[in-house]
Amino acid sequence: MSASTSAPATGTGVKTPVPGRRVRRLSGRDKLVLGIMVAVPTLIQLVLIWIPTLLSIGLSFTRWNGLDLSDIKPAGTANYEYVAQDYPPFWPAIQHNVLWLVFLAVIATPLGLLLAVLLDQQIRGSKIYQSVFFTPVMLSLALIGIIWQLFYNRDSGLLNFLLGTAGKPTAVDWFGDASVNIWAALFAATWRHAGYVMILYLAGLKGVDPALKEAAALDGANATQTFFRVVFPAMRPINIVIIVITLIESLRAFDIVYVINRGTNGLELISALVIQNLVGEGQVIGVGSALAVILLVISLVPITWYLSRAFKKGAEE
Repeated sequence: MSASTSAPATGTGVKTPVPGRRVRRLSGRDKLVLGIMVAVPTLIQLVLIWIPTLLSIGLSFTRWNGLDLSDIKPAGTANYEYVAQDYPPFWPAIQHNVLWLVFLAVIATPLGLLLAVLLDQQIRGSKIYQSVFFTPVMLSLALIGIIWQLFYNRDSGLLNFLLGTAGKPTAVDWFGDASVNIWAALFAATWRHAGYVMILYLAGLKGVDPALKEAAALDGANATQTFFRVVFPAMRPINIVIIVITLIESLRAFDIVYVINRGTNGLELISALVIQNLVGEGQVIGVGSALAVILLVISLVPITWYLSRAFKKGAEE
């Protein structure tokens, strides 16, 4: 018996076989399947993401009416200068995006965490409550905007009906009044975001080792102290994911405000300004592309931060 398939003799004179390691080479069919599995997602990424992104970056330095390729003229950084200095909706849109981020972080995310903690107590009907709170997450933001239009409608909306002002001159036009429509849209976005956060935190709570809670209880910690000093820090990976998701949600917010009033009259957001300049009769391709690039650069900040932490953690493990 060869050395590769046998071990030294034991005291009884019996050799213990050691299974040999066989390297299986990929067949032609395996290589074909593997190539398709790699090529198809890569092609989709190129066509739908990378090529449009590179084209947008290039067009942001040009002037073009979007009709004839021969009309594309180089513009240098003129579009960016125009956006920063002479485009009135830009800075209000920046402020609204920041407000969107703060509202989701301070109101929607803690609300989702609270729902997760309550549902983790194994109360009766918790599965039903989870389904109810998670339902908005399965709906598109455009549909959510339409649903909340029924709630906020000035003449026949549920909110004005409850306030007793429906159909009266004193009724508030929640989506039409520029002083309140941003808050109405934020509450509509919170309805969806809180359910998303709830599901993530609920999964995180299920993964916390019960021994940690028992140890905290033996040390005399009450329920509140146990949660904030033991359970919540143990969910650090979930916390990082939710921070990134909240940042991205605040930047890509578009559907709700576009359904309400196309992102005008107090609901300006960067994403809405991009569409306003790229689509329609008054399209300005260069300005719209410049706004899209600005939004991309801002979005890359939280994404890069999250990926750097994820790769660093993987390297440490």
